[in-house]
Parts: sequence; C-alpha cells; structure tokens
Amino acid sequence: MDETLTPVHVLVRSPDLSLPSRALTLAPDFTLRRLKLSLLLPQTLALDSLYFSLNGKPLPDSSTLASAAGGGGGGVLDLTLRLRLRGGGGDGGATGAESRDCYLNMYATKKPDKVDPNETRLSKWTTCALSGEPLAHPAVVDRLGNLFNKEALIEALLHKKLPKEFKHIRGLKDLIPIHLDSIPGATTDAETKFQCPITGLEFNGKYSFFAVRGCGHVLSAKALKEVKSTSCLVCHKEFSDSDKIVINGSAEEVKLLRAMMEEERGRVKERKEKKAGACLSGTKHAADEKGDVLDNGKKDSNGKRFRALDIAPANATKEVYASIFTSSKKSDFKETFSCRSLPLGRN
Repeated sequence: MDETLTPVHVLVRSPDLSLPSRALTLAPDFTLRRLKLSLLLPQTLALDSLYFSLNGKPLPDSSTLASAAGGGGGGVLDLTLRLRLRGGGGDGGATGAESRDCYLNMYATKKPDKVDPNETRLSKWTTCALSGEPLAHPAVVDRLGNLFNKEALIEALLHKKLPKEFKHIRGLKDLIPIHLDSIPGATTDAETKFQCPITGLEFNGKYSFFAVRGCGHVLSAKALKEVKSTSCLVCHKEFSDSDKIVINGSAEEVKLLRAMMEEERGRVKERKEKKAGACLSGTKHAADEKGDVLDNGKKDSNGKRFRALDIAPANATKEVYASIFTSSKKSDFKETFSCRSLPLGRN
C-alpha cells in the first residue's frame, strides 16, 4: 500500500445475508469489487447478485473507497452489502411500466413452424396434387404439368369438387395418362419409387422431367437433351416440341403451358364454329316436279345443276338408281328413332 495515501476505515453491514458486521482498514484505491472478494462470501452467492450501498444509494463495483468516501460517511465509511433483486429495472428485466398482458400475448402467440423446402419439393413429386396420397399407377398429368392419381381426379370430376386451382381441367381430354418407370427393389418407405427409364435419375424434383403427350412416357430433361430425337426414347413414337409437358415446372414454364392450352382450345372452338356455320348455311336438296332430287346442288362448269338421273347408266331403272342417292320419295315405311316399322300385312 502506498504510504502517501491515507487508509480508509470501512464498516461493512449485510442485513440481507444475516452476516455479522465487519470493520476493515483498507487503501483508498481499493475497489468495491475487491472488497466483495475479500469478504469470503458463501459460494452459492454470485458476486453480480450483490452490491454495496451508501446512505441508501447503490454504488457500482468499479468505485474505489476514496470515491465512495467523497460521497459522505465521515471518518468511517459505512457500507451496506445488499442482495440484488432481479427484474427490478436497470438490469434488462421489467420496469413495471409494461402490462402483464403484453408478455402473456407475446408468449401465447404461437409462431408458425418453418416448412422444410426439401419436404415440400418431395411431396409435390411423390404425391397426388389433389388427394395428397402417394403417387401410384394409374397416374395422369394435366396440361399444366400437375401430377394426379387418376381415380381421385375422376371422382372429383364426377362430383364437381375440383378446387379452384384445377378448374382448367374440364374433362378426360385435358388429362394425359403417364407411364412412370418404377425403381427396381424400391421399398414402400423409400423417398421416391420412380425414375427415368433412360438415365436412371430419380423422380424426386431434383431433376426436370417431361411427359410426352402422344405415348405418355415420362423422361428426364437430361435424356431428351443428350439423345436428340423426334421420337420417344422408349416406344419410338414420333412427337413434336409442343407434345412435351414439363412436370411441376416453374412459374414461367406453367405460364407458357397455359398459353399453349388456351391457344389449342381456341383453334378447336374455331373449327367447331366453322362446322356449325356450314351446316346452318347448307343448301337443301332441290327436287324437280317428279320428286327427283338433284345431286347435292353440285354444278358443272356451265353452272347447270346435276341430277342423279342425268348420270344413270343406260340399262338402269331410273327410279331405282335415283333411290340410291335420296330417300325423299314417299313410301309406306315409317321410321322411329330406334326401329323401322312395316305397313300392316307385311310385318
């Protein structure tokens, strides 16, 4: 201890710990933390759980006896060792200003569990997009590349219970039966049970796969890229690029498939409208005074209409020959939607 420094007389009380008071004479540069260490406190007490106070004012552990004595205390520094109460404020606990409901609501609100992206990917490739059941034969894929168990999808179509995201499926024509190549020896609890029949890549979403519309075989993108061919690599049936349906494609790929589907539906609708228009505007068979019908209103190069009788062979009976091309001649026969009846006496 430096002789130029005047020692400080310290009286330590500890009413919270039921310990006897102690009188010490220490150097003025002695810190309160060193003072706590010198008191030989019970090992069950942590130093941070205790603090010194002077005249009711708490003192930091880094304070020296000289600085503490400057705050009052006379010739003897009367210090009180107190037990720190957690949560009283200033130590990161509650300040008393918060509502108890705030904490209850904070812990009562259950945060949503994080979804494993690998599990989501695998589920999309190994289960039916409609029923969630494991993908199994017979399986189908729609025009946008979604995978289904055929039985579950047909049942939903019959009962008109398709979810909104599958409303583009109007009937069986929008479904493509597919052939999934099974992995030999795959168990029921295996991660995936199908593979590419050419490359052997697993059908689990890690690789791109296509379904060929014409034959329904499912091939990996790697197989189609390495073996460039316009025919199926399994059954050798010809197909075009528009016949390749990407399975579980990205948003851009699904958008392209949807555009192709709408374009094809537009062409089919246009053909039906043209066919219906031609039927409505068609010319009825014209007949002459004797009931002979002209041959579908066809004309020759001079614009004259042909009649069936005009092309009858020389030795043919004209009435019989004309009856081959028309049924407009009245007869005693009566027909219904399901049968032909004969005149009385002939049946």
